[in-house]
Amino acid sequence: MAFWWPLIVLAFAYGICKFLFMLIPPSVPSIDVDASDVLEDGNQTQENSFIYVPPRGNSQQSGKIVQCYEPATMKYLGYVPALTFDEVKDRVSKVRKAQKMWAKTSFKQRRLFLRILLKYIVKHQALICEISSRDTGKTTVDASLGEIMTTCEKIHWLLSEGERWLKPEYRSSGNSMLHKRAKVEFHPLGVIGAIVSWNYPFHNIFNPMLAALFSGNGIVIKISEHASWSGCFYFRIIQSALAAIGAPEELVEVITGFAETGEALVSSVDKVIFVGSPGVGKMIMRNAADTLIPVTLELGGKDAFIVCDDVDVDHVAQIAARAVLQSSGQNCAGAERFYVHRDIYSSFVSKVAKIIKSVIVGPPLAGRYDMGALCMHEHSEKLEGLVNDALDKGAEIVARGSFGHIGEDAVDQYFPPTVIVNVNHSMRLMQEEAFGPIMPIMKFSSDEEAVKLANDSKYGLGCAVFSGNQSRAREIASQIHCGVAAVNDFAASYMCQSLPFGGVKHSGFGRFGGIEGLRACCLVKAVVEDRWWPFVKTKIPKPIQYPVAENGFEFQESLVEALYGLSIWERLQALVKVLKMLTEQNPAGSSSKRRND
Repeated sequence: MAFWWPLIVLAFAYGICKFLFMLIPPSVPSIDVDASDVLEDGNQTQENSFIYVPPRGNSQQSGKIVQCYEPATMKYLGYVPALTFDEVKDRVSKVRKAQKMWAKTSFKQRRLFLRILLKYIVKHQALICEISSRDTGKTTVDASLGEIMTTCEKIHWLLSEGERWLKPEYRSSGNSMLHKRAKVEFHPLGVIGAIVSWNYPFHNIFNPMLAALFSGNGIVIKISEHASWSGCFYFRIIQSALAAIGAPEELVEVITGFAETGEALVSSVDKVIFVGSPGVGKMIMRNAADTLIPVTLELGGKDAFIVCDDVDVDHVAQIAARAVLQSSGQNCAGAERFYVHRDIYSSFVSKVAKIIKSVIVGPPLAGRYDMGALCMHEHSEKLEGLVNDALDKGAEIVARGSFGHIGEDAVDQYFPPTVIVNVNHSMRLMQEEAFGPIMPIMKFSSDEEAVKLANDSKYGLGCAVFSGNQSRAREIASQIHCGVAAVNDFAASYMCQSLPFGGVKHSGFGRFGGIEGLRACCLVKAVVEDRWWPFVKTKIPKPIQYPVAENGFEFQESLVEALYGLSIWERLQALVKVLKMLTEQNPAGSSSKRRND
């Protein structure tokens, strides 16, 4: 005991000191980002307070500028340039030049950049959420959940673990290379190109940017023409943080425009990350093939939400309501197919219908509404078409949310959350990605049937499975062909930023997020070197030196058996043969004689 007591005291003292050290706030510079032109009472809003009427159908936006407006009110916000092919090339060239300097920075400097961003985000949550809300129509609560928390968690994970997963990783060298040291190195690719969607204007910029910069790359982000106004402000935050650490501000570029702008980006960078539709994803793959650059595609989904007969119905009904409202066209392609065991089907539908009927839809910044507007112009018409197709084939609406005070100019931007029963897979609503607040609920009788229904989709992004028996839920989830699964929860995996995110089938391929996403921004290089250099060096055995001896193949045959034979006795016998051939003198001129013969 006398020996252990001092060690226990030292360990306890170390723990106390470490805890006290954690209480000392780190010295992180603050940044000031000008937001005067994006606030509700800013000059831009006063000067451009008229209602914007976007073109419809085939005559949608194009040309030299991108018009920006609030989906919830149709209030005009201004415009940004639609960059040409040459302008994009010029921006990428500047980022490439800055990246060469950034690649030499230390992880310590990169962590400081992340801490500056984190400090600003935490202190300016309301501003960031308000701007996201104005540009996409989502509520500030949804913006906080989907924009702020996910981004902060991403930064926290990179600060905690990012360096660890980018350091050289040593691997086993195998039986034949015991004298070698094998490792994997992770080097920057150069300039990453990201083409992102409108649904998370803040997070969709920061998510690829954080991984790209922490791994030593530069990045050019083409933001959606449907959320360009907010993206340009969020870009200022990044520029200010870079300036605060003395890094080149050209390291990151946010570009705006239409298809031509995106095509120019794909042809100029070293890797493309795309978040969007399968159709556009295929076009990007074809363009990326010209330069043979890697592509990561996240193309949406039609996630299954499975409810077994042994759940707490009240609890799961609340989660289901949140899941479908996250599919409201403001946040994400969330749960879009609901499969409920027939024994609790009526009870579940009743509970969910009651919740959905209480939901009030309205302009998110004009009152306390549960759901805001649809971001995409004319998207309500698509949703109505999916609902009408289902109704024509026998489905029934059992509940809808209600509207608050909506201006007459923005009526088409809203769609009430809707619960539909008596659905089946012949309906477009159960096959096509809706990206809207529609909850189609279908019965199932067995776990096997639930799995079959869930897999009957061209998409494979995620799933959620609920059961009072966690092993049962886990078993069902393991059989669903998708990239992300939540057991007794919905979308929880995305808040675990150590995990990769992505899908299969028409939901795309490749991963962003987690270790896999971080390393996907790297040139992965395999390196082998001598373990005991210069004392032990590679030397070609005599029998296979040029000119190769007559017993060269016999030597190789014995060497393979000595290294990989299944029987210890056979391996020892082969090893004796190898040693014997190494010690034998090769008869002079034997190789020459063999060749002459």
